[in-house]
Amino acid sequence: MTFQLGSALLDACVLAILAKEDAYGYSLTQQVREVMDISESTLYPVLRRLQKGEYLSTYDQPFQGRNRRYYRITDHGREKYEELLAEWTEYKEKIDHVLMGGLNDE
Repeated sequence: MTFQLGSALLDACVLAILAKEDAYGYSLTQQVREVMDISESTLYPVLRRLQKGEYLSTYDQPFQGRNRRYYRITDHGREKYEELLAEWTEYKEKIDHVLMGGLNDE
């Protein structure tokens, strides 16, 4: 079964990966694919939107004769990630409560 995932959760996944280490687009796509079905063509607009919101910055590094664009989380991005993580935790607890049969025990 596949659940539909919103843009906020996708943002949180990207920011979580970048909170650990800088990454380039293809690498990010592969890491996000471990938890959801996403293509590079879907991820790049997300990266641009996060960059426009000043949650990410970029820099280029040479790789095999060409430049590879890396994404780095900003301080503002870390704040946003913490906010999204708190929201996810609250949401997950509510869903777990319902799915685990606790709906009527209040």
